[in-house]
Amino acid sequence: MTETRQTDKPQGMRPLALPPKISLVDFKEFVQEIIDLVGIVNVEVISSKDQIEDGSYMNPTYTHDPHHVMEQDYFLASAIVAPRNVSDVQAIVRLASKISFPLWPISIGRNSGYGGAAPRVSGSLVLNMGKNLNRILEVNVEGAYCLVEPGVTFHDLHDYLVANNLRDKLWIDVPDLGGGSILGNATERGVGYTPYGDHWMMHSGMEVVLPNGELLRTGMGALPAPRSPETMGLKPEDQPWNKTAQLFPYGFGPYIDGLFSQSNMGIVTKLGMWLMPNPGGFQSYLITLPRDDDLKQAVDIIRPLRLGMALQNVPTIRHILLDAAVLGDKKSYTSKTEPLSDEELDKIAKDLNLGRWNFYGALYGPEPIRKALWETVKEAFSAIPGAKFYFPENTAKNSVLRVRDKTMSGIPTYDELKWIDWVPNGAHLFFSPIARVHGEDAMAQYQITKKRCHEAGLDFIGTFTVGMREMHHIVCIVFNKKDSVQKKKVQWLIRTLIDDCAANGWGEYRTHLAVMDQIMGTYNWNNSSFLKFNEVLKNAVDPKGIISPGKSGVWPSRYSQTWKL
Repeated sequence: MTETRQTDKPQGMRPLALPPKISLVDFKEFVQEIIDLVGIVNVEVISSKDQIEDGSYMNPTYTHDPHHVMEQDYFLASAIVAPRNVSDVQAIVRLASKISFPLWPISIGRNSGYGGAAPRVSGSLVLNMGKNLNRILEVNVEGAYCLVEPGVTFHDLHDYLVANNLRDKLWIDVPDLGGGSILGNATERGVGYTPYGDHWMMHSGMEVVLPNGELLRTGMGALPAPRSPETMGLKPEDQPWNKTAQLFPYGFGPYIDGLFSQSNMGIVTKLGMWLMPNPGGFQSYLITLPRDDDLKQAVDIIRPLRLGMALQNVPTIRHILLDAAVLGDKKSYTSKTEPLSDEELDKIAKDLNLGRWNFYGALYGPEPIRKALWETVKEAFSAIPGAKFYFPENTAKNSVLRVRDKTMSGIPTYDELKWIDWVPNGAHLFFSPIARVHGEDAMAQYQITKKRCHEAGLDFIGTFTVGMREMHHIVCIVFNKKDSVQKKKVQWLIRTLIDDCAANGWGEYRTHLAVMDQIMGTYNWNNSSFLKFNEVLKNAVDPKGIISPGKSGVWPSRYSQTWKL
């Protein structure tokens, strides 16, 4: 059956933003070629301010950052294109290469708190990879893995497991919000909260469109599957994968997968992910810690338990205001707008039957294993005076533990969206330094970030997410995006925190568009040899500089230093 496509011009072909060194004539010709390729239904030119709407998490926009800390249109797309298949992606990359037109690929556009779908270079063409490339290509029960395209969300995969009666065999690992792309979250090195919480660690096999339009499969995927009459003549993107590609990620020779993580070296079109076999039993729990300085002792208790795997999953130590913000906005607790005092935080904790810090974890496996692990965990935390222990049934029906119970068992939720409404017109920016699992480091990082938040007139809201040997300290900077004065304070805050943390040897693992250059600048050991190496790679594989220029602070040579923020 021949596909029919509308190939008319869009109503407006004059974008609000053009990339550097691209004329309007070049833009119009480029976009028309793309329309001829994918159809006008898959192309939108951003030609009117009426198109710049912040949207919501459930209905994301692709034009700009909906949680804009700069001006709303500071990072703005010229057009949004949704390729229909991998061949379209390859063709668009080749067209872009002809005129050095910057592309900014996204999966779902829900990179919330880090820039959303907005491009680092205004005027870039945003490639919406998730709209049409949204297939679950395989779920393998025996090998406990899946193969997905960029548009597959955590919720999509969970629904697939339930619909196909596979939930009793396989669990997925989910982040705080279930609507994000599995592929996008993994390549940004996001985390979840089961024993499979390090998403990048759990990937195996990638398919990537390179900046010259060539298609690459990594690891064991570079070894062709045995040929058969059924596969003869298939396009490379449709050819079956080697049967071990999603089982052994490394393959032979240099391991290159990392070049496509938080990078601008290519466009990932398929990703293999390991799934967690049903553990045969599950129990979530909450341990409340009554005092602010209990954080130090708690972290030192956690370290040996995590290293010894008595703590099986990725647990979290959440500040009282993170939980309070999930349960209500600030005005439901106080009439003041300035940061809350210790006395006010203690009152909120008491009223909510929570601690100043709240530790959420889970036990996995048959009952005897869970019982033994719980006795170990409970005994260790009992060394903290006043620590209290809860299972979900011991808490209110709207408790955060009941939400975390789902998250830690691989069930997607959206309740964590609520803390963004802590202030009117709520938006958020994440500041995410890495810390040792060490009480002194945790307290120092907390005290520095809390002090700076208060200097900016904001409440400290944050959590420590505990990995195998480190902690992601996620500071949730919540602000009123319609308050220009407050937004300037937020810009000061994150830039100051970056410098503060770098001075203490702490670096961020992931960040917002606006500070990518500054953070890369802190990774400057030996005269910035790390950045120099990345720039050599970027210019070698992408000499036209078309894939995500400026991503993670790595710029192609055709962009001058004036582009750095």
